[in-house]
Amino acid sequence: MNAYLFLSGAIIFEVIGTLLLPVTQNFSKILPSVILTSSYILSFYFLTFAIKKIPLSIVYASWAGIGVLLIAILGYFFYKQALSWQAILGLILIVTGVILVNLYKT
Repeated sequence: MNAYLFLSGAIIFEVIGTLLLPVTQNFSKILPSVILTSSYILSFYFLTFAIKKIPLSIVYASWAGIGVLLIAILGYFFYKQALSWQAILGLILIVTGVILVNLYKT
């Protein structure tokens, strides 16, 4: 169970870092750039603990899939980025894939 907590932490820090990309203004803003870099470092640090107990393919699929979903949702709210029905369908398929991968891991 701890491995999934580390995976959740990795996802959260990856999402924080990615959401800060536009705020850094091409890394010209120091504080957002430092937080972004720290977030990515922490994300990868937590990933190293997750892969000790969970297969790498499962960790990466979950990290990437859930990260994409959260970025799309939070980008909609924070940056007013529109989501077409095709994008929403794609996100549903990604989440379905992550669920299937986790349910049927060996």
